[in-house]
Amino acid sequence: MNNKQTYLLALLSAFLLWLAWPPMPFTAPLLLIGLVPLFIALDKISNSDVKKAGRRIFLTAGLTFLIWNTASIYWVFNAISAYNGWETAIPVSLIPYGLGALLMTFAFWLYYRLGKYVSKTWAYVGLVSFYIALEYLQQTWDLAFPWMTLGNGLAAMHQLAQWYDYTGVYGGSLWILLSNILAFEVYKKLKFETGYKKLRPTLIWALVVIIPIGISLSKYYSATQQGTPSNVVVVQPNIDPYQKLENIPTAEQIQILTHLSDSLGQTNTEYFIWPETAIPNYADEERIRSNPDFITLQNFLSKYKNGTLITGIETIKIYPDKKTLSAKHYPDQGFYLDNFNTAMQVENSANVQFYHKSKLVPGAEKMPFPKVFSFMDGVFSQLGGSVSGWGWQEEPSVLYAQSGIGVAPVICYESLWGDWIAKDVKNGAQFIAIITNDGWWGNTSGKDQHEMYAKLRAIETHRDVARSANTGISCFINQRGDVVKRTQWWTRTALKADINLNDEITFYVKSGDVIAKLLSALAILIALIIPYKKWVRKPLPKG
Repeated sequence: MNNKQTYLLALLSAFLLWLAWPPMPFTAPLLLIGLVPLFIALDKISNSDVKKAGRRIFLTAGLTFLIWNTASIYWVFNAISAYNGWETAIPVSLIPYGLGALLMTFAFWLYYRLGKYVSKTWAYVGLVSFYIALEYLQQTWDLAFPWMTLGNGLAAMHQLAQWYDYTGVYGGSLWILLSNILAFEVYKKLKFETGYKKLRPTLIWALVVIIPIGISLSKYYSATQQGTPSNVVVVQPNIDPYQKLENIPTAEQIQILTHLSDSLGQTNTEYFIWPETAIPNYADEERIRSNPDFITLQNFLSKYKNGTLITGIETIKIYPDKKTLSAKHYPDQGFYLDNFNTAMQVENSANVQFYHKSKLVPGAEKMPFPKVFSFMDGVFSQLGGSVSGWGWQEEPSVLYAQSGIGVAPVICYESLWGDWIAKDVKNGAQFIAIITNDGWWGNTSGKDQHEMYAKLRAIETHRDVARSANTGISCFINQRGDVVKRTQWWTRTALKADINLNDEITFYVKSGDVIAKLLSALAILIALIIPYKKWVRKPLPKG
């Protein structure tokens, strides 16, 4: 098989994976076979006498993952070019397009290297471990971008992902990888074997595919919504994100938000949810009760005896010394300052609570590896900044209302972290409030993917989701992942629904991403086989 044929197979895998990826409807099952053409190409290279086979393996797998990633998250370019122009957006966009693809490719290259020293079965175990370990790295390091985790691909057909309440998205990644490996083995047996040897792997693959689907559909159709009802209003003000921070007065934006809230609010409404940075003024948290915008919010809430407001706001905290890694120094004023992307909870009382966005977008909101670059903080302070960007908090926190209701506040990008949200649920959150902007990307599939991923958080935790997006899509999602109400993109509106407040704790909430952690540990152990076999215990020469 020549270069052209292997690259065509790589492109076919990229096409199948893209076709299966959200927001494509009804195509998610293609993920279960999407990698088979790539496996065929890599197998041909491995079994050929081509020189520098490892390089060919890397380039072939790299082609698949680069094309798939770029086609699925092309919208990253929109957000960057809107502020910086296309000349800057092209090279900067290559980082998210290429970094995830590089890690996926590295997993397949390690699989090829491992296959030189161990049995086929152990090579497959290594591949699954390497791939999921590198997915987990994409969730945990400072360049985190877990958007393309394979398990996220079932978001468009969440009926097939109901068992995520046990495994989370990494269970989905494991299933998809295992299905592709077995489907590739079926292909080889059908091509080269006869009789029972041909049918046995087909039966095993069919069981691996059918059993999880059957379990999921059974759970989906037998599920009942647990908990007590609570009346909630989510608001979509549809304020241009490129105008709201500079050109539209804060008072005008609050007037829009309160008007939309009043249009659906009623005496039994318990929560109003406003989007990320709905209030774009930097408010000092220590002086929040005397802040004019805060007073306006309390006046609005006074009409609703049981009402609680969760809103996005930009806040600051001032310190006499460098209390946090993210604090910026203002030597002329003699203080340090942190600015936060915040979810603020306001009630009909003096009680006010803050949650600071913790999963910050690398580069845009936080410089990666701030501890490593802390020695440069003096340089950055001269430029009015710091090595870290926005401030953050180290652990999630639940917002509790006077009534005792606990809410998991989730700001934008954070809705990709199932284990982070699960910690809030474990600590008492009865529903999930996602506040986001989503206008930066324009009318692209980015906003749809972001909304669909929220369905997986509902399934993992058995919690209703109330999602307020500045420009859309705002929605309500029930505990099995159904979107029960949703808005249209780029419309000014509000939604109202009775959601269920649930206290049930799922296995996933208890255990978190245990699959990813175990496979990451296994990946490290298996990867050590490669240098051991190559340099420490070299194979004896034949003859």
